[in-house]
Amino acid sequence: MEIFADLKWRGAINQLTDEDGLQSLLNEKQVGMYAGIDPTADSMHIGHLIPFMVLKRFQLAGHKPVIVIGGGTGSIGDPSGRNSERVLQTMEQVMHNEAALTAQMVHLFGTENFRVVNNRDWLGKISLLDFLRIYGKLFSVNTMLAKDVVASRLETGISFTEFTYQILQSVDFLELFKREDVQLQVGGADQWGNITAGIDLIHRMEGNDAKAYGLTIPLMLKSDGTKFGKTAGGAVWLDAEKTSPYEFYQFWFNQEDADVIKYLKYFTFLSKEEIDALEVATQENPRAREAQRKLAQEVTRFVHSQAAVEEAERISAALFSGDVQDLTATEIAQGFANMPSFELTNEVKNIVDFIVDAGVDASKRQAREDVTNGAIRINGQQITDVEAMIDPSVMYDGKFVIVRRGKKKYFLGRVQN
Repeated sequence: MEIFADLKWRGAINQLTDEDGLQSLLNEKQVGMYAGIDPTADSMHIGHLIPFMVLKRFQLAGHKPVIVIGGGTGSIGDPSGRNSERVLQTMEQVMHNEAALTAQMVHLFGTENFRVVNNRDWLGKISLLDFLRIYGKLFSVNTMLAKDVVASRLETGISFTEFTYQILQSVDFLELFKREDVQLQVGGADQWGNITAGIDLIHRMEGNDAKAYGLTIPLMLKSDGTKFGKTAGGAVWLDAEKTSPYEFYQFWFNQEDADVIKYLKYFTFLSKEEIDALEVATQENPRAREAQRKLAQEVTRFVHSQAAVEEAERISAALFSGDVQDLTATEIAQGFANMPSFELTNEVKNIVDFIVDAGVDASKRQAREDVTNGAIRINGQQITDVEAMIDPSVMYDGKFVIVRRGKKKYFLGRVQN
Protein backbone atom coordinates (compact mmCIF):
# COMPACT_ATOMS: atom_id res chain seq x y z
CA MET A 1 0.00 0.00 0.00
CA GLU A 2 1.26 3.50 -0.84
CA ILE A 3 2.66 5.21 2.28
CA PHE A 4 0.07 7.98 2.52
CA ALA A 5 -2.86 5.62 2.02
CA ASP A 6 -1.30 3.23 4.52
CA LEU A 7 -1.01 5.96 7.17
CA LYS A 8 -4.65 6.91 6.68
CA TRP A 9 -5.80 3.30 6.97
CA ARG A 10 -3.82 2.92 10.17
CA GLY A 11 -5.44 6.03 11.65
CA ALA A 12 -2.05 7.71 11.98
CA ILE A 13 -2.92 11.15 10.58
CA ASN A 14 -4.66 13.86 12.58
CA GLN A 15 -3.82 17.14 10.82
CA LEU A 16 -1.90 18.07 7.67
CA THR A 17 -0.86 21.50 6.49
CA ASP A 18 -1.15 20.70 2.78
CA GLU A 19 -2.16 17.15 1.88
CA ASP A 20 -1.93 17.55 -1.89
CA GLY A 21 1.44 19.29 -1.69
CA LEU A 22 2.90 16.66 0.63
CA GLN A 23 1.52 13.80 -1.45
CA SER A 24 3.08 15.30 -4.56
CA LEU A 25 6.44 15.75 -2.81
CA LEU A 26 6.45 12.15 -1.58
CA ASN A 27 5.82 10.97 -5.14
CA GLU A 28 8.69 13.08 -6.49
CA LYS A 29 11.65 12.38 -4.21
CA GLN A 30 13.12 10.92 -1.06
CA VAL A 31 11.80 13.31 1.57
CA GLY A 32 13.63 14.33 4.72
CA MET A 33 11.37 14.49 7.79
CA TYR A 34 11.84 14.88 11.51
CA ALA A 35 10.37 14.48 14.93
CA GLY A 36 11.99 15.62 18.13
CA ILE A 37 12.27 14.48 21.71
CA ASP A 38 13.56 16.50 24.63
CA PRO A 39 15.91 14.69 27.02
CA THR A 40 13.66 14.97 30.09
CA ALA A 41 14.40 11.31 30.97
CA ASP A 42 17.02 8.74 30.03
CA SER A 43 14.49 6.51 28.27
CA MET A 44 11.47 6.82 26.05
CA HIS A 45 8.17 5.33 27.17
CA ILE A 46 5.57 3.83 24.85
CA GLY A 47 3.77 7.17 24.46
CA HIS A 48 6.90 8.51 22.75
CA LEU A 49 6.67 5.72 20.16
CA ILE A 50 3.57 7.26 18.60
CA PRO A 51 5.24 9.82 16.26
CA PHE A 52 8.34 7.68 15.79
CA MET A 53 6.28 4.78 14.43
CA VAL A 54 5.19 7.13 11.63
CA LEU A 55 8.80 8.08 10.90
CA LYS A 56 9.77 4.40 10.84
CA ARG A 57 7.07 3.73 8.23
CA PHE A 58 8.42 6.58 6.09
CA GLN A 59 11.92 5.15 6.48
CA LEU A 60 10.74 1.71 5.31
CA ALA A 61 9.09 3.43 2.32
CA GLY A 62 12.47 4.90 1.29
CA HIS A 63 12.36 8.33 2.92
CA LYS A 64 14.90 9.80 5.35
CA PRO A 65 13.95 10.37 9.00
CA VAL A 66 15.96 12.72 11.18
CA ILE A 67 15.56 12.58 14.95
CA VAL A 68 16.24 15.75 16.91
CA ILE A 69 17.42 15.22 20.46
CA GLY A 70 16.50 18.47 22.18
CA GLY A 71 19.68 19.27 24.06
CA GLY A 72 18.84 22.94 23.58
CA THR A 73 15.06 22.93 23.93
CA GLY A 74 15.26 20.34 26.69
CA SER A 75 17.27 22.73 28.82
CA ILE A 76 14.36 25.22 28.50
CA GLY A 77 11.23 23.07 28.83
CA ASP A 78 8.30 22.41 26.49
CA PRO A 79 5.01 23.79 27.85
CA SER A 80 2.95 21.47 25.61
CA GLY A 81 0.47 19.32 27.50
CA ARG A 82 1.37 20.80 30.88
CA ASN A 83 -0.43 23.10 33.30
CA SER A 84 2.68 24.06 35.24
CA GLU A 85 6.32 24.96 34.68
CA ARG A 86 8.86 22.19 34.25
CA VAL A 87 11.67 21.94 36.76
CA LEU A 88 14.90 22.67 34.90
CA GLN A 89 17.43 19.83 34.90
CA THR A 90 21.15 20.16 35.38
CA MET A 91 23.16 20.13 32.16
CA GLU A 92 24.91 16.99 33.39
CA GLN A 93 21.56 15.20 33.61
CA VAL A 94 20.48 16.55 30.21
CA MET A 95 23.65 15.23 28.56
CA HIS A 96 23.27 11.81 30.23
CA ASN A 97 19.70 11.61 28.92
CA GLU A 98 20.79 12.67 25.44
CA ALA A 99 23.25 9.77 25.18
CA ALA A 100 20.67 7.24 26.38
CA LEU A 101 17.96 8.47 24.00
CA THR A 102 20.37 8.50 21.06
CA ALA A 103 21.21 4.83 21.70
CA GLN A 104 17.52 3.94 21.78
CA MET A 105 16.90 5.75 18.49
CA VAL A 106 19.77 3.95 16.76
CA HIS A 107 18.34 0.64 18.01
CA LEU A 108 14.92 1.45 16.52
CA PHE A 109 16.03 3.05 13.26
CA GLY A 110 19.45 1.55 12.56
CA THR A 111 22.07 3.71 10.89
CA GLU A 112 21.13 3.48 7.19
CA ASN A 113 19.21 6.40 5.72
CA PHE A 114 18.79 7.92 9.17
CA ARG A 115 20.31 10.70 11.25
CA VAL A 116 20.25 11.73 14.90
CA VAL A 117 21.09 15.38 15.55
CA ASN A 118 21.11 17.59 18.64
CA ASN A 119 19.56 21.05 18.50
CA ARG A 120 22.05 22.39 21.04
CA ASP A 121 24.51 22.38 18.11
CA TRP A 122 22.72 25.38 16.59
CA LEU A 123 20.57 26.82 19.38
CA GLY A 124 23.58 26.96 21.69
CA LYS A 125 25.40 29.25 19.26
CA ILE A 126 22.70 31.93 19.01
CA SER A 127 23.41 35.01 21.10
CA LEU A 128 20.57 36.78 22.90
CA LEU A 129 20.82 39.77 20.59
CA ASP A 130 20.79 37.58 17.47
CA PHE A 131 17.81 35.65 18.83
CA LEU A 132 15.86 38.87 19.28
CA ARG A 133 16.99 40.57 16.05
CA ILE A 134 16.89 37.62 13.64
CA TYR A 135 14.02 35.56 14.97
CA GLY A 136 12.12 37.56 17.58
CA LYS A 137 11.16 40.23 15.04
CA LEU A 138 9.42 37.60 12.90
CA PHE A 139 7.04 36.35 15.61
CA SER A 140 3.88 38.20 16.58
CA VAL A 141 3.09 37.98 20.29
CA ASN A 142 -0.60 38.14 19.39
CA THR A 143 -0.26 35.05 17.19
CA MET A 144 1.82 33.20 19.78
CA LEU A 145 -0.76 33.90 22.49
CA ALA A 146 -3.48 32.39 20.30
CA LYS A 147 -1.66 29.06 19.93
CA ASP A 148 -3.23 26.34 22.06
CA VAL A 149 0.06 25.49 23.76
CA VAL A 150 0.27 29.04 25.18
CA ALA A 151 -3.43 29.88 25.48
CA SER A 152 -4.00 26.87 27.72
CA ARG A 153 -1.45 28.24 30.19
CA LEU A 154 -2.53 31.87 30.40
CA GLU A 155 -4.74 31.35 33.46
CA THR A 156 -2.17 29.39 35.47
CA GLY A 157 0.76 31.36 34.09
CA ILE A 158 3.69 30.73 31.77
CA SER A 159 7.23 32.02 32.08
CA PHE A 160 9.00 33.90 29.31
CA THR A 161 11.37 30.92 29.13
CA GLU A 162 8.63 28.47 28.18
CA PHE A 163 6.85 31.11 26.08
CA THR A 164 9.91 31.22 23.78
CA TYR A 165 9.89 27.43 23.27
CA GLN A 166 7.70 27.90 20.19
CA ILE A 167 10.37 30.11 18.59
CA LEU A 168 13.15 27.65 19.39
CA GLN A 169 11.25 24.73 17.84
CA SER A 170 10.58 26.87 14.78
CA VAL A 171 14.31 27.54 14.48
CA ASP A 172 14.85 23.76 14.61
CA PHE A 173 12.64 23.26 11.55
CA LEU A 174 14.39 26.09 9.69
CA GLU A 175 17.86 24.73 10.49
CA LEU A 176 16.92 21.19 9.49
CA PHE A 177 15.34 22.52 6.30
CA LYS A 178 18.68 24.08 5.40
CA ARG A 179 21.10 21.52 6.88
CA GLU A 180 19.38 18.18 6.21
CA ASP A 181 16.86 19.01 3.44
CA VAL A 182 14.06 18.25 5.92
CA GLN A 183 10.67 19.32 4.56
CA LEU A 184 8.22 17.58 6.91
CA GLN A 185 7.83 17.79 10.67
CA VAL A 186 5.88 15.06 12.47
CA GLY A 187 4.55 15.47 15.99
CA GLY A 188 1.77 14.76 18.43
CA ALA A 189 -1.56 16.58 18.24
CA ASP A 190 -0.38 19.06 20.90
CA GLN A 191 2.51 20.15 18.65
CA TRP A 192 0.35 21.63 15.86
CA GLY A 193 0.94 25.24 16.93
CA ASN A 194 4.71 24.74 17.16
CA ILE A 195 4.83 22.98 13.79
CA THR A 196 2.86 25.64 11.93
CA ALA A 197 5.00 28.35 13.54
CA GLY A 198 8.07 26.60 12.11
CA ILE A 199 6.55 26.48 8.62
CA ASP A 200 5.73 30.19 8.86
CA LEU A 201 9.34 30.94 9.84
CA ILE A 202 10.68 28.92 6.88
CA HIS A 203 8.43 30.86 4.49
CA ARG A 204 9.57 34.19 5.95
CA MET A 205 13.26 33.30 5.79
CA GLU A 206 13.37 31.16 2.64
CA GLY A 207 10.42 32.50 0.63
CA ASN A 208 6.80 31.48 0.21
CA ASP A 209 7.74 28.90 -2.41
CA ALA A 210 9.74 26.87 0.13
CA LYS A 211 8.15 23.44 0.47
CA ALA A 212 7.65 22.70 4.16
CA TYR A 213 4.86 20.62 5.65
CA GLY A 214 3.49 19.52 9.00
CA LEU A 215 1.74 16.33 10.07
CA THR A 216 0.34 15.54 13.49
CA ILE A 217 -0.69 12.23 15.02
CA PRO A 218 -4.07 11.69 16.69
CA LEU A 219 -4.20 11.59 20.47
CA MET A 220 -4.06 7.89 21.33
CA LEU A 221 -6.98 6.96 23.58
CA LYS A 222 -8.19 3.60 24.83
CA SER A 223 -11.74 2.48 24.09
CA ASP A 224 -12.87 3.70 27.52
CA GLY A 225 -11.66 7.22 26.72
CA THR A 226 -8.59 7.16 28.98
CA LYS A 227 -5.11 8.00 27.77
CA PHE A 228 -3.11 5.19 26.21
CA GLY A 229 0.12 4.06 27.85
CA LYS A 230 -0.65 4.74 31.50
CA THR A 231 -0.80 1.80 33.89
CA ALA A 232 -1.29 1.40 37.63
CA GLY A 233 2.46 0.92 37.92
CA GLY A 234 3.28 4.07 35.95
CA ALA A 235 4.91 4.49 32.54
CA VAL A 236 5.86 1.55 30.33
CA TRP A 237 9.47 2.30 29.41
CA LEU A 238 11.52 1.14 26.45
CA ASP A 239 14.57 0.70 28.70
CA ALA A 240 14.70 -2.95 29.81
CA GLU A 241 16.07 -1.89 33.19
CA LYS A 242 12.99 0.25 33.86
CA THR A 243 10.36 -2.05 32.34
CA SER A 244 11.53 -5.63 31.81
CA PRO A 245 10.88 -7.24 28.42
CA TYR A 246 8.45 -9.64 30.15
CA GLU A 247 6.46 -6.75 31.66
CA PHE A 248 6.61 -4.97 28.29
CA TYR A 249 5.25 -8.06 26.51
CA GLN A 250 2.52 -8.50 29.11
CA PHE A 251 1.39 -4.88 28.72
CA TRP A 252 0.60 -5.49 25.06
CA PHE A 253 -0.78 -8.98 25.60
CA ASN A 254 -3.27 -7.67 28.16
CA GLN A 255 -4.90 -5.11 25.85
CA GLU A 256 -8.68 -5.21 25.51
CA ASP A 257 -10.36 -6.72 22.45
CA ALA A 258 -11.85 -3.28 21.73
CA ASP A 259 -8.35 -1.74 21.39
CA VAL A 260 -6.14 -4.49 20.01
CA ILE A 261 -6.87 -4.01 16.28
CA LYS A 262 -6.25 -0.26 16.54
CA TYR A 263 -2.89 -0.96 18.23
CA LEU A 264 -1.98 -3.61 15.65
CA LYS A 265 -2.52 -1.01 12.93
CA TYR A 266 -0.53 1.63 14.73
CA PHE A 267 2.32 -0.19 16.48
CA THR A 268 3.12 -3.05 14.10
CA PHE A 269 4.24 -3.37 10.50
CA LEU A 270 1.80 -6.15 9.69
CA SER A 271 -0.10 -5.82 6.41
CA LYS A 272 -3.76 -4.96 6.07
CA GLU A 273 -4.49 -8.57 5.15
CA GLU A 274 -2.75 -9.91 8.26
CA ILE A 275 -4.52 -7.46 10.57
CA ASP A 276 -7.90 -8.08 8.95
CA ALA A 277 -7.43 -11.82 9.57
CA LEU A 278 -6.56 -11.16 13.22
CA GLU A 279 -9.67 -9.01 13.56
CA VAL A 280 -11.81 -11.90 12.32
CA ALA A 281 -10.03 -14.29 14.70
CA THR A 282 -10.75 -11.94 17.63
CA GLN A 283 -14.44 -11.77 16.73
CA GLU A 284 -14.77 -15.53 16.29
CA ASN A 285 -12.66 -16.71 19.22
CA PRO A 286 -11.75 -13.84 21.56
CA ARG A 287 -10.63 -16.18 24.36
CA ALA A 288 -7.69 -17.36 22.24
CA ARG A 289 -6.26 -13.81 22.31
CA GLU A 290 -4.49 -14.42 19.02
CA ALA A 291 -4.44 -10.71 18.12
CA GLN A 292 -3.06 -9.72 21.54
CA ARG A 293 -0.32 -12.34 21.29
CA LYS A 294 0.69 -11.11 17.85
CA LEU A 295 0.68 -7.50 19.06
CA ALA A 296 2.90 -8.39 22.02
CA GLN A 297 5.30 -10.35 19.81
CA GLU A 298 5.63 -7.65 17.15
CA VAL A 299 6.12 -4.65 19.45
CA THR A 300 8.46 -6.51 21.82
CA ARG A 301 10.56 -7.65 18.86
CA PHE A 302 10.73 -4.11 17.46
CA VAL A 303 11.67 -2.45 20.75
CA HIS A 304 13.82 -5.24 22.22
CA SER A 305 14.59 -8.35 20.13
CA GLN A 306 13.32 -11.76 19.07
CA ALA A 307 15.23 -13.24 22.02
CA ALA A 308 13.22 -10.98 24.36
CA VAL A 309 9.98 -12.27 22.81
CA GLU A 310 11.04 -15.87 23.36
CA GLU A 311 12.10 -15.12 26.93
CA ALA A 312 8.79 -13.39 27.73
CA GLU A 313 6.79 -16.27 26.30
CA ARG A 314 8.88 -18.82 28.18
CA ILE A 315 8.21 -16.99 31.46
CA SER A 316 4.49 -16.71 30.65
CA ALA A 317 4.20 -20.42 29.87
CA ALA A 318 6.07 -21.37 33.04
CA LEU A 319 3.84 -19.22 35.23
CA PHE A 320 0.69 -20.59 33.59
CA SER A 321 1.74 -24.23 33.95
CA GLY A 322 3.65 -23.92 37.22
CA ASP A 323 6.72 -25.51 35.64
CA VAL A 324 9.21 -22.92 36.82
CA GLN A 325 12.18 -25.23 37.34
CA ASP A 326 13.84 -24.38 34.03
CA LEU A 327 13.62 -20.60 34.36
CA THR A 328 16.84 -18.68 34.91
CA ALA A 329 17.41 -16.28 37.80
CA THR A 330 17.06 -13.37 35.34
CA GLU A 331 13.73 -14.70 34.11
CA ILE A 332 12.53 -15.21 37.69
CA ALA A 333 13.39 -11.59 38.49
CA GLN A 334 11.27 -10.45 35.53
CA GLY A 335 8.30 -12.78 35.88
CA PHE A 336 7.87 -12.45 39.63
CA ALA A 337 8.69 -8.75 39.98
CA ASN A 338 5.14 -7.77 40.98
CA MET A 339 4.23 -10.83 43.05
CA PRO A 340 4.21 -10.98 46.87
CA SER A 341 7.75 -11.40 48.13
CA PHE A 342 9.66 -12.03 51.32
CA GLU A 343 13.28 -11.96 52.39
CA LEU A 344 15.22 -14.93 53.68
CA THR A 345 18.75 -16.05 54.43
CA ASN A 346 20.70 -19.07 53.17
CA GLU A 347 19.66 -21.00 56.27
CA VAL A 348 18.28 -24.47 55.57
CA LYS A 349 14.83 -24.80 57.20
CA ASN A 350 12.08 -27.29 57.73
CA ILE A 351 9.27 -26.80 55.19
CA VAL A 352 6.67 -25.95 57.84
CA ASP A 353 8.85 -23.33 59.49
CA PHE A 354 9.86 -22.01 56.09
CA ILE A 355 6.37 -21.24 54.79
CA VAL A 356 5.21 -19.80 58.12
CA ASP A 357 8.26 -17.51 58.31
CA ALA A 358 7.59 -16.50 54.70
CA GLY A 359 4.03 -15.47 55.54
CA VAL A 360 2.56 -18.02 53.13
CA ASP A 361 0.58 -19.59 56.00
CA ALA A 362 -0.36 -17.95 59.28
CA SER A 363 0.19 -20.98 61.53
CA LYS A 364 2.16 -24.21 61.68
CA ARG A 365 -1.11 -26.16 61.84
CA GLN A 366 -2.23 -24.62 58.52
CA ALA A 367 1.23 -25.13 57.05
CA ARG A 368 1.28 -28.84 57.93
CA GLU A 369 -2.20 -29.24 56.45
CA ASP A 370 -1.22 -27.50 53.20
CA VAL A 371 1.94 -29.58 52.85
CA THR A 372 0.14 -32.85 53.58
CA ASN A 373 -2.63 -32.00 51.10
CA GLY A 374 -0.10 -31.28 48.33
CA ALA A 375 -0.95 -27.58 48.14
CA ILE A 376 2.68 -26.41 48.47
CA ARG A 377 5.28 -26.37 45.71
CA ILE A 378 8.83 -25.12 46.22
CA ASN A 379 10.65 -24.09 43.03
CA GLY A 380 8.01 -25.98 41.04
CA GLN A 381 8.34 -29.24 43.00
CA GLN A 382 5.42 -30.48 45.07
CA ILE A 383 6.32 -31.06 48.72
CA THR A 384 4.11 -33.43 50.77
CA ASP A 385 6.54 -34.41 53.55
CA VAL A 386 6.27 -32.15 56.61
CA GLU A 387 9.82 -33.18 57.55
CA ALA A 388 11.30 -31.92 54.25
CA MET A 389 14.14 -29.38 54.45
CA ILE A 390 14.37 -26.34 52.20
CA ASP A 391 17.80 -25.19 51.02
CA PRO A 392 17.63 -21.70 49.41
CA SER A 393 20.95 -22.17 47.62
CA VAL A 394 20.02 -25.07 45.35
CA MET A 395 18.32 -23.18 42.48
CA TYR A 396 18.26 -19.87 40.60
CA ASP A 397 21.89 -19.08 41.40
CA GLY A 398 20.98 -19.09 45.08
CA LYS A 399 19.07 -15.81 44.65
CA PHE A 400 15.42 -16.90 44.83
CA VAL A 401 13.01 -19.45 46.20
CA ILE A 402 9.58 -19.71 44.59
CA VAL A 403 6.70 -20.84 46.77
CA ARG A 404 3.38 -21.75 45.19
CA ARG A 405 0.31 -22.32 47.35
CA GLY A 406 -2.63 -23.85 45.55
CA LYS A 407 -2.97 -23.39 41.80
CA LYS A 408 -2.19 -19.70 41.33
CA LYS A 409 -0.84 -18.06 44.46
CA TYR A 410 2.90 -17.42 44.13
CA PHE A 411 5.38 -15.94 46.60
CA LEU A 412 8.96 -14.97 45.76
CA GLY A 413 11.66 -15.43 48.36
CA ARG A 414 14.64 -13.12 47.83
CA VAL A 415 17.81 -14.53 49.37
CA GLN A 416 19.80 -11.92 51.30
CA ASN A 417 23.49 -12.80 51.38
